[in-house]
Amino acid sequence: MNYFLSIVFCILCFTTKVYSQDTAMSQVSVEQGILKGKIEKDLAVFKGVPFAAPPLGDLRWKAPQPAAHWEGVKNVTEFAPSPYQPGNPPAGKSEDCLYLNVWTPAKNKQEKLPVMVWIYGGGFSFGSTAEPVCTGENLAQKDVVVVSIAYRVGQLGFMAHPELSAENPNGVSGNYGLLDQIAGLQWVQKNIEAFGGDPDQVTIFGESAGGISVSMLCASPLAKGLFHGAISQSGGSFGPTRPVTYPGENMKTLEQAENAGKSYAESAGANSVEKMRNMDVDKLPMGMGMGGAWPIIDGYVIPKNQYTLYEQGKYNDIPVLIGYNSDEGLSFTRERSPEEFKTNAEKRYGKYADTLLAAYPLGTNKITRSARNLNRDAAFGWQTWTWANLQSKTGESPVYLYYFDQHQDFQEDSPQYDHGSPHGQDIVYVFETLDKQRPEITSEDIDLAETMSTYWTNFAKYGNPNGDSVPKWPIFGSTDSEVMYLTSNPHTGPVPDKEALLVLDDYFKWRLSPEGKITE
Repeated sequence: MNYFLSIVFCILCFTTKVYSQDTAMSQVSVEQGILKGKIEKDLAVFKGVPFAAPPLGDLRWKAPQPAAHWEGVKNVTEFAPSPYQPGNPPAGKSEDCLYLNVWTPAKNKQEKLPVMVWIYGGGFSFGSTAEPVCTGENLAQKDVVVVSIAYRVGQLGFMAHPELSAENPNGVSGNYGLLDQIAGLQWVQKNIEAFGGDPDQVTIFGESAGGISVSMLCASPLAKGLFHGAISQSGGSFGPTRPVTYPGENMKTLEQAENAGKSYAESAGANSVEKMRNMDVDKLPMGMGMGGAWPIIDGYVIPKNQYTLYEQGKYNDIPVLIGYNSDEGLSFTRERSPEEFKTNAEKRYGKYADTLLAAYPLGTNKITRSARNLNRDAAFGWQTWTWANLQSKTGESPVYLYYFDQHQDFQEDSPQYDHGSPHGQDIVYVFETLDKQRPEITSEDIDLAETMSTYWTNFAKYGNPNGDSVPKWPIFGSTDSEVMYLTSNPHTGPVPDKEALLVLDDYFKWRLSPEGKITE
């Protein structure tokens, strides 16, 4: 009988221990009140956590305001709606969108685990934290706390307008989406300890517009001290401003953006910001091709051109891991013929067009891979390489540069024969969310995903991607082989297409000079 009672007592103790652990981490107290999430795969998961007030009514086109406090326990087990945008994003869409999500493996808040904060892409016009390929559960299994933060996109997130600048105490407008990201990072600093995270060990990471956001946050004085490492996948923003923008030259000045905002208001049939604020969101024109859907150099969030800031050493000097994909041009080459490609190159690059087309040769019957690489490098390759060069020269923190080149090898008679890794392919490797049921996914893909997620989480833990289970990744500038080629056989190698990049570098330096500046 005593033996039986002992067994029952042990079972009750074990059950109580598990229950107390689950309760301790699935229910936490943050600045605004008590949150209750749920346990999924040995992780405590919190979805739809408000980090700022809903940007509705008079708060449309204003900086994010603090989230309200609540009484009792707030259940946070489902993704909040995605930012308002064209189409039908996961979890629906709403202007009431400033929420974040947390995946934590911590069993108590004393663990102080490294924190990784994901910023989604989508050309600053689309995006969602609810995308299945960006779930934090697999990275969190590697002993990091993963957070994903939402931000306003499109014209609701970035439109500038003279009336908005006049009402703003800093005399600027636009960049609300970046201010949302900063507000999310401020919330992380104040509250992540409750989830077992370390506010002094935060790494931001993002892809495409998310990677560009990472680059901009690294240059913004408003983000100083909010993170301690940065990973940019197909990002960087070191090009010049111009009224008519192109990939890699996306930025406008505040004045240019305000003029675009006035045109946008006219297209909405509104003669004032007040009228636009009173319009139903469904009545507002939305889309990537319209003005006001990109961050700008406003002199406040982004003080100057990033190239100048980095030349002057005026940036947040932290370890960075940055790179791009081998065939980004697949996603950004819209021309249908070599003739059209040449015409557009002349329109964009002016007197440098012929030199660049010689460096990135164009075929006679089709647009070649080398020509697509001009689009790749203008938008991503040059931006990332320039970031690495400038920080290596003016900063003290290490830079790790990569080149993602994992793809199928097609037969020579296939239309996909010369295709490399397109824009965005790297995401499922980093998050280890490869669809293993697809026939083209091989064991090499799965191994590479394990390697990349290990590099990323090592970097979050140590400010260095290296570890015993992965190939050695040198600091950029430390050896002749400075770039990590992320392939089925990860290895180091030279900067891809460096000679062509140097020609493109001449173009960008000219465009950044007074002689090459385009004002209208």
